[in-house]
Amino acid sequence: AYLTVSIEPLPPVVVGDAVTLKCNFKTDGKMREIVWYRVTDGGTIKQKIFTFDAMFSTNFSQMENYRKREDLVYQSTVRLPEVRISDNGPYECHVGIYDRATREKVVLASGNVFLNVMAPPTSISVLAANTPAPFSRYQAQNFTLVCVVSGGKPAPLVYFKRDGEPIEATPLPEPPASAGSWVPRNLLHRDLDDTKVPKSLAAEGEVGGGQPLATADPPRGLAAERGPVTETIPETVVSREFPRWVHVAEPIYYFRHTHAPVNDGTVEARATLTWTLNPQIDNEALFSCEVKHPALSMPMQSEVTLVAPKGPKIMMTPTRARVGDTVRILVQGFQNEVFPEPLFTWTRVGSRLLDGSTEHDGKELVLERVPAELNGSMYRCTAQNPLGSTDTHTRLIVFENPNIPRGTEDSNGSLTSHCGFRLVLALTLTVILELT
Repeated sequence: AYLTVSIEPLPPVVVGDAVTLKCNFKTDGKMREIVWYRVTDGGTIKQKIFTFDAMFSTNFSQMENYRKREDLVYQSTVRLPEVRISDNGPYECHVGIYDRATREKVVLASGNVFLNVMAPPTSISVLAANTPAPFSRYQAQNFTLVCVVSGGKPAPLVYFKRDGEPIEATPLPEPPASAGSWVPRNLLHRDLDDTKVPKSLAAEGEVGGGQPLATADPPRGLAAERGPVTETIPETVVSREFPRWVHVAEPIYYFRHTHAPVNDGTVEARATLTWTLNPQIDNEALFSCEVKHPALSMPMQSEVTLVAPKGPKIMMTPTRARVGDTVRILVQGFQNEVFPEPLFTWTRVGSRLLDGSTEHDGKELVLERVPAELNGSMYRCTAQNPLGSTDTHTRLIVFENPNIPRGTEDSNGSLTSHCGFRLVLALTLTVILELT
């Protein structure tokens, strides 16, 4: 008997689309059956997904849990109403007819097709690497934006823009060893127009003092320049603002792109953009990460605006603190307005904090069992990110506590042992008198 089988190739499809698997065959024999297989594990496993039995003119699905996901359009044509990522892979159509000579033996022929299922990215976000973290106000800093794209198949094309214009970046096969360990050649000098550095810092080798800026060797493929002229830095009060770093040309950007497979068959793509941050020109700059993907009709994007801290809002609870209360001073509604996330540092003006430390990091400062001696004390909250820093002060007013007689609290706001003994004795005598 004569039998040939052929299957038309399929274009890539997107998750959720309807797909028709059409098996074309020609024969002059009597039909026995038509079976569709999904091929897995490199061709070692063939799983039946649909069968047409010509003898009884019946069809049935062998999909998981006997849940019918196909529609029989014709004897050899199967339609998948909504494809999934798991449907991606090769398929085979097997056609069987009866041999004319024996009328029992079945002659088989088959054809195959590959179903390429694409999935658009489901999420995109832009983060700042290694933040929050302290930054030197007197040395150039390398800064890295990280774009994370999840849920795509195949891996998407990721690129960055600045103020709406595509960024031409140098491919970086290996990430920098660490932030601040290398300085690209676009750094020329510092503009000390409104930022002054005391000699004490120069003497400690932080900057100036006849010593050039010390930097580690740049990674392979990256060159660094050191200024031949040593700066003379006058002694004056340190400004709270960051220096304005001046570049000879446009910033030099370095780009790195990686992707890793996920269990569901999609990939997670990560793109990094690294450059030497310039607070003078980078503050309030709009950076966007955009994604092109064959399953998307238009690019997908996420935007961030680099913003230096400007006066955090501080809330103190309770608003009327009394001796012995626990006071919480919290930065409120500020971190979402600044990018990258700032580092908050608390200090007490003119003295140490209640626990004896010089400073405390975090968005909240907790003062437990405040004593009367803290009345009028001033607290400073410094918010700092690579683009700048700012200070906000608040004064703690401690009121008398009627439950704690004046002079009976120690430096921690608790009752002294002598007064505590007198109080317990008085209460005991009162109870005895009432009982008698």
